[in-house]
Amino acid sequence: MFSEREILSVVEMLKNENLDVRTVTLGLNLLDCASDDIGRFTDNIYARITGAAKNLVKICDEVGDKYGIPVVNKRISVSPIAVAGAPFNSRQMLSVATALNEAAGDARVDFIGGFSALVEKGIARGDRALIEAIPEALTGTQRVCASVNVASTRAGINIDAVLLMGRTIKEAARLTADRDGLACAKLCVFANIPQDIPFMAGAYLGVGEADAVINVGVSGPGVVKKAIDRATTSTPDLNLGQISEIIKHTAYKVTRIGELIGREVAQRLGIKFGVVDLSLAPTPNVGDSVGEIFQSLGLASIGVPGSTVALALLNDAVKKGGAFASSKVGGLSGAFIPVSEDLNISQAAAQGHLSIEKLEAMTCVCSVGLDMVAIPGDTSQETLAAIMADEMALGVINKKTTATRLIPVPGKKAGDHAFFGGLLGESIIMPVNNATGENRFLRRGGLIPSPIHSLVN
Repeated sequence: MFSEREILSVVEMLKNENLDVRTVTLGLNLLDCASDDIGRFTDNIYARITGAAKNLVKICDEVGDKYGIPVVNKRISVSPIAVAGAPFNSRQMLSVATALNEAAGDARVDFIGGFSALVEKGIARGDRALIEAIPEALTGTQRVCASVNVASTRAGINIDAVLLMGRTIKEAARLTADRDGLACAKLCVFANIPQDIPFMAGAYLGVGEADAVINVGVSGPGVVKKAIDRATTSTPDLNLGQISEIIKHTAYKVTRIGELIGREVAQRLGIKFGVVDLSLAPTPNVGDSVGEIFQSLGLASIGVPGSTVALALLNDAVKKGGAFASSKVGGLSGAFIPVSEDLNISQAAAQGHLSIEKLEAMTCVCSVGLDMVAIPGDTSQETLAAIMADEMALGVINKKTTATRLIPVPGKKAGDHAFFGGLLGESIIMPVNNATGENRFLRRGGLIPSPIHSLVN
């Protein structure tokens, strides 16, 4: 139970510190919609989604109003379409994307994830068809998001898949050149993808999940920043261990709120409650920034020396507080550092404090990876693949989830600005080492074997 003081602090979080439930995501299993007839398959998935999600937005709004806690995004994740739609070719996969988009629109949700493939050890026919369809699918739809898992600690890194994703990202950028490569912002490339992510663009419902499940993504970087500011103002000589405890207690409160909302939504929908993903997910709004937390901790900016250890402290404290608050913690759960989606991080990149190399180092200790990073449009496919492969290696060796959302902005160079709009924000285009060069190492292809510490049976 919360004490009176804790209740008042939560009220303050809601009023002045940008606390919200970032997303309630309904996960739906589409494997029982399978058919070798594309018309029957798309009809089945449309009926399944619209039937299960018809009251999702309404109930989320009602529960949010009841507690005075806004649910900002309502989303759906589905079984990986490369599995559910395995018989179909790439043109037919575009029909599936259209059906997903129409179903999401009629259900009034913000996004639908699961146009996904799992290719960490090899690429099956359905996987290849889906990946080939991704550029057009993301260009021609508004709500569909895609993810491809190309590596895992148990399987290794599928370099053939990484190279294929380099080509796919370049084509997605080309098709949305008039929007600064916006399609790429809806595509994540993963190592060790969890099966229960509620956050886009990576969300999908894993094959080990139930038929339907409610997963919740909380947020609250502004809440954490204000908690640190209050504590250091009243006690200026707090050490880092004490600040870690403050972050942990704050994450506990935020997680409890997310679980309260998620469980009630699940109960009213008659659907199993899944997990709380307690990631600190920023927005481009002032005061809702992960980057600002670094300044509250005493750094001049995110990206300067000390940033990696500060992020490690933040991520660990968030996980500990959330894990104590709920036995249902899942997804990614930690701190996101998406460049364009966080105004402070975007400014740090523009000021030269933050480079891609420093971002890569920081992803060793954060929740995701190189997220919403705009790079020069002439970056070669092989260089794109090499950046992704480096990030995948961090995930595979460290037994953690890593991902990339890289956006090669057509017609623009390092130092220019890219504009994506809404929650996706804007960013300076960051320079890339050897951007236009070849990479004979990556061109060798094949499967980089799993590390020796993957043999844990």
